[in-house]
Amino acid sequence: MKLEMGFMYKRLFRVSLSAIAAFWIAFSSFCLPAMALTEEQKLVAEVWRIVNRNYLDDTFNHQNWAAVRQKILSTAFTDQKAAYAAIEEMLKSLNDPFTRFLDPEQYRSLQVNTSGELTGVGLQIALNPETGKLEVVAPIAGSPAEKAGIKPRDRILKIEGISTEKLTLDEAASKMRGPIGTLVTLLIERDGEGEKEFKVVRDRISLNPVIASLRTTPEGIPIGYLRLTQFNANAPMELAHAINNLEKKGAAAYILDLRNNPGGLLQAGIEVARLWLNSGTIVYTVNRQGIQGSFESFGPALTDDPLVVLVNQGTASASEILAGALQDNGRARLIGETTFGKGLIQSLFELSDGSGLAVTIAKYETPKHKDINKLGIKPDLIVTSEPMTREKIGTELDPQYQAAVELLAKNSVLAAGET
Repeated sequence: MKLEMGFMYKRLFRVSLSAIAAFWIAFSSFCLPAMALTEEQKLVAEVWRIVNRNYLDDTFNHQNWAAVRQKILSTAFTDQKAAYAAIEEMLKSLNDPFTRFLDPEQYRSLQVNTSGELTGVGLQIALNPETGKLEVVAPIAGSPAEKAGIKPRDRILKIEGISTEKLTLDEAASKMRGPIGTLVTLLIERDGEGEKEFKVVRDRISLNPVIASLRTTPEGIPIGYLRLTQFNANAPMELAHAINNLEKKGAAAYILDLRNNPGGLLQAGIEVARLWLNSGTIVYTVNRQGIQGSFESFGPALTDDPLVVLVNQGTASASEILAGALQDNGRARLIGETTFGKGLIQSLFELSDGSGLAVTIAKYETPKHKDINKLGIKPDLIVTSEPMTREKIGTELDPQYQAAVELLAKNSVLAAGET
């Protein structure tokens, strides 16, 4: 019996040692690669972690995100370019055109675009999530692209003869930027018109987003006309300055023109909404945990005068946040066409090598909890309009503008505080 028990103890001891050894081998094989990561692998892992912590869809497009990391880090990258390509391939698996990698040059360009000025053709672009095609959201007012006749919803098929089919948003934007006076050739596809080649001369793009003037209706009503072309860092300050000037000049009502405004900074959209609202919710944000945050207006508004907002299919992103806030709070009536329908929010992360990462971190809902992604905002009064030159916008040749003037003249617009 003692011999038998001794044999069992020895056997259990050997099994225990084997188990410990097996555990140590497994633990070592898991940990050692992490300790021996190359600089390129570390960058890939950095991107993976940011997406893992922040991405809106916690199913990561219905895939095992941990397995994606394991697979991609098993690759030995020969250089930085190979690592960048691997990152782009990893992000592509999310099937989200707004979550994207930016190399150092693209990252710097994006920062300039939201805060200062740039040189290029002046197009705001997006990847259509349904077709995957590179699509024009809107040309920037006064830009070479607008003067050349490029319109919202145009599809960009080629840039300098290079197909856009496999280009990221930032790669496409980078190819259209360049020194002042240089030429870029774009192959454009347009509904009902087929394909057409545009030769556009690059220029310095003015990012002053506000155009303002005092108009008078045939009935003698002084109306402040404000056209906001994008939401960069200067938009709230510039618009506040314009409203104050128009108030001093005696404006009794306002038209805020958001047509072909592709959006920009979320915070700029919120601050612009606060210029018009004495109180109320501006927007709700929903992250992957379903947690709702909200941004409120606490007043006072710069003016309580009646307001009409002009929108069309080129009105997108932060413009839709503003339009939805003014509509749902009863502060303004919307006239025009259904908006673009981009209801996702991205955050920008700077990576360790100077490159950047844009990640979809949340979606937004209007104050009445409408999710407008891919649906857009429907105006209170639908007025269609053919594309027009910049010179005709806001004139008697502009049917949407004329509808706004008529609505204000009849005093049938909702003023601030009415329901």
